[in-house]
Parts: sequence; C-alpha cells; structure tokens
Amino acid sequence: MANVTVYNMEGNEVGTMELNDAVFGVEVNEHLVHLAVVRQLANKRQGTQKAKTRSEVSGGGRKPWRQKGTGHARQGSIRAAQWTGGGIIFAPTPRDYEVKMNKKERRAALKSALTSKVQDNKFVVVDSLVLADAKTKEMQKVLTNLKAEKALIVTAQEDKNVILSARNIENVQTVAANGINVYDVMSHGTVVVTKDAVASIEEVYA
Repeated sequence: MANVTVYNMEGNEVGTMELNDAVFGVEVNEHLVHLAVVRQLANKRQGTQKAKTRSEVSGGGRKPWRQKGTGHARQGSIRAAQWTGGGIIFAPTPRDYEVKMNKKERRAALKSALTSKVQDNKFVVVDSLVLADAKTKEMQKVLTNLKAEKALIVTAQEDKNVILSARNIENVQTVAANGINVYDVMSHGTVVVTKDAVASIEEVYA
C-alpha cells in the first residue's frame, strides 16, 4: 500500500491516505496505455466525410464529342475527374474508425495510467472540494494552493459548482470518478482527486 499526503483546499497537509496497490501500484504497461489512447481518439472520429465519385455526380451521359478528328483529346464523359463538376478520384466515403479493446485491457490501461501519475508525484489527493458558488477565481485559487497546473479534477459525483468554476480555466478539466479514462489522465499534468473519488475508483477497479 502506497501512502500519499492529503491536502485541504488551502494547500495544507491534513493527513495521509493509503492507496490500494491493485489500482495505484501496478506494473505500468506503456503499450496498453498507448493502445487505450489510440482507441479513444479513433472512436471519437465521426467518419461521416463523403465526396462523390464519377458514377455519383449528375450528368455526363453521352460522349462530349466524337473520338477522332476534332483536335481535342478524346473524352468519354464530362463527369470524369479532370472536368469541372466531375467526380473525385478515390473519394472519401463514410466509414467506422472504431478500435476495439477488451475490458481487461481497458482496466489494466487505466490502472497503469493512474499508477504512473502516483509514481511521478502528479497525483494530488484533497480531503474535500466544496465551493459555495460557481466562481472561476475560487477554483483557480485552490489549484494554485495545490500547485496543480494543467489539472484533471476528479470528484466522486458530478458537482455543478466545481464544473462551472473550472470550465473557463485553460487546460483544466473536471470528471466524475465513474467517467475517468486513460486519455484524460495522460493528457493532463496533474490529477487532483478528492478522497471520496479515490474510494469510488478503488471500489470499481480494485
């Protein structure tokens, strides 16, 4: 069991907390982390781009002029790619970019990502994160106290005041414990987690 320091919103140490090694102390598998990030980015792609080929554009039913004797190059249709309004060669068509990864691999990748943050001392546990109002200035003050830059803030449940206070701060993102994912963990410098959120993560992944 690894021990981490627990801070309050003023950035003062208020105790320590034991992290479950089954989640925060695994052997880091960089390959799985990479696969998980690639999968997440690929699955975000819509794949809806479309352009028409020469068989799909309208017009061009007959040969524009006879084959020989006109002085022009031979042409079979005014909807070939070299004509204005013609079809696109190798046009993009709607496709599915989905990358599959089984559940065990996804869980192992997330554990590896969380473990790497703990090992790099970029995993900050806060005893609680309660804001009376949705004020960006207050959230910025908390992050400054915790020395957290480019932070991913993880709460046990969705907290409206936390979400609204953080959304205008550059490079800061909020997520509930049940929505935590590898890409968000790895793309942020520091992971700021409430004690309740740590308990929720351990309950699901331990």
